[in-house]
Amino acid sequence: MKSYIFVTLAFILAATAASVVKNDAKYIIKDDDSPDTDWWKTAVFYQIYPRSFMDSDGDGIGDLQGIIQKLHHLQDAGVTATWLSPIFKSPQVDQGYDISDYRDIDPDYGTLDDLKELLELAKALGIKIILDFVPNHTSDQHEWFQKSVAKEKGYEDFYVWHDGKVVDGTRVPPNNWLSEFKGSAWEFNEERQQYYYHEFAIQQPDLNYSNPKVVEAMKDVLRYWLDFGVDGFRVDAVPYLFEDPEFKDEPLIDGCTDVTNKNCLDHIYTKDLPPTYDMIYEFREVLDNFTETNKVDTRVMMTEAYAAIEKQMLYYGNADGTVKGAHFTFNFGFISSLSKDFTVDDIVNAIRTWIKNIPDQYTSNWVLGNHDNRRVATRLGRENVDGFNMLTAILPGVMVTYNGEEIGMEDGEVTCEEGYDPQAIKDCSTFDQTSRDFERTPFHWDNTPNAGFTTGTPWLPVSAKAKDTNLADQNVEGVSSHYNVYKQLMEFRKNFQKTFALDTTSAIKLTDHVVQVGRYVDKDEFILVFNVGDFEEIVDFYRTKQSYKVVVTSVNSLYKPGDSVDELTLLPHESVILQGF
Repeated sequence: MKSYIFVTLAFILAATAASVVKNDAKYIIKDDDSPDTDWWKTAVFYQIYPRSFMDSDGDGIGDLQGIIQKLHHLQDAGVTATWLSPIFKSPQVDQGYDISDYRDIDPDYGTLDDLKELLELAKALGIKIILDFVPNHTSDQHEWFQKSVAKEKGYEDFYVWHDGKVVDGTRVPPNNWLSEFKGSAWEFNEERQQYYYHEFAIQQPDLNYSNPKVVEAMKDVLRYWLDFGVDGFRVDAVPYLFEDPEFKDEPLIDGCTDVTNKNCLDHIYTKDLPPTYDMIYEFREVLDNFTETNKVDTRVMMTEAYAAIEKQMLYYGNADGTVKGAHFTFNFGFISSLSKDFTVDDIVNAIRTWIKNIPDQYTSNWVLGNHDNRRVATRLGRENVDGFNMLTAILPGVMVTYNGEEIGMEDGEVTCEEGYDPQAIKDCSTFDQTSRDFERTPFHWDNTPNAGFTTGTPWLPVSAKAKDTNLADQNVEGVSSHYNVYKQLMEFRKNFQKTFALDTTSAIKLTDHVVQVGRYVDKDEFILVFNVGDFEEIVDFYRTKQSYKVVVTSVNSLYKPGDSVDELTLLPHESVILQGF
């Protein structure tokens, strides 16, 4: 039985038969004595943004054949599974998140045969393939929407439609709901003479999940791709599946008066509505039925939900685990809680908050970045890349890596005129603050023109930083590089899978600039010590063993794997993983 407790270090050390005791150190720990070796529970999931990963045909857009060409990179890195941002047929208004056909591949990326080839190669390499499932909305070019506009029988209520209301003789939207992409979330359709709801771009109408026909249609999409051979799904934007059926105005947040600012509204009628969780539970049932019927490895579902942590946990299922939802819902604590000026307290609190709140039977996960957030090297400092990769590698459960984090890629350079992000290019005056194009620039394979990404003109500019930060330069034996550190971390996880499935986890602030994370199981003890400060620190870390050796170090470390240590002298931004004996 797992438990979540705050205790003194003395108690922990006594519990682990330790010989060293230090006072006044508060830990949060998670005990787990129920090992489960299901493949995904200790997996490393690597997100590929296909449009920017590798272009095979010189059109400047990454594609499935490009992924096939570079899939050995994932094997070399030690990755368990990869999930692909949307590759379905799409007008590409929102880079594939506006889907016009859920059962076909967009020509930009290739064909169904290309995906079959990718699945076959991935299976041979031992890598699972996860597709991005976008259930909240479709493209306005989807056949379903066209039929709904025409009120074709069976499709009349496939989307969220409303007559609106008349104010001073003028028809206006039914309420004050706002789009994530700025402006009203309602768009008037002349042919149907009604408004349709769109949480995101105007070209992305929301499906009506109160209609059982919509629910069944989306379950059929899942079944189609499961039969095709994929290993699971990342489910996009799940908090927005349901809206208030009475279409009530959303209230203003206290102290906020701007009704045109989405951040001023309390989204109690458009986000995190109770039926949303039940829908995820129904999707999970589809995956479990497939797994059980076909006697195959677990088909996994992971959900994207930027929400309060108590609401995030509901996506996993109910508290006692009798109703199951996502295998894991993304833990964005290191994204939402850490800014450029982060502190050790911020790191410790992010870890403690997640571990304290996750129910006993569910599996944790740790995310540093993705296609919607500035890259970790830009957001938290290139000098801290190894330390944060170590942090996500040593913490319990699933590790998630966005392509490029393994080599310390930073954001690229993109102007508003070069950008594609639909919500950002509406207003070039705020583009630098709002655009997601910066973290989506092409992968740096080498230091040749266009970083080896394409022989043509890349859809987004290749960063000038590729000359100094690229895989080819870093993937050299004996070279001190972010990538070689990453590979060592993956080997570390592989060698000690038991520790990552059955253990006690601790997180502690050693000094104002040094954090320690510990993992303990049976005879094994592993400790990460990470100096986030700009000055050298001498650290007498907390321990339960008599002797320690270095296992993995950051690129700037003077320590080497195998070195014996008693105390640590850490350079600025140095990180070290130790094993106790």
